[in-house]
Amino acid sequence: MAERTHSKFQQKVIKRYYDNLDHIGLQRAQELVTELYLSEGKKRVKVWEALAKSLEKAGIPTTQIAHLREQDSPELVARLLTEKQ
Repeated sequence: MAERTHSKFQQKVIKRYYDNLDHIGLQRAQELVTELYLSEGKKRVKVWEALAKSLEKAGIPTTQIAHLREQDSPELVARLLTEKQ
């Protein structure tokens, strides 16, 4: 089986993606905070799971993420994200 190589353009796109992974995680976390405000029950648990992954990508320590989940307060997450910008 032949090994597949990426074109120079594709290599640059991939590099930029990984260079900006923290910004991508931060933006996604900001979008999920809005969903967190509006969700209840099982939906809220799923939003928290997705939000935790996005916060990890944004460079937030796991202990801080666990504390935010324990508090279950979208306001605290929103405040953290505005400070992180």
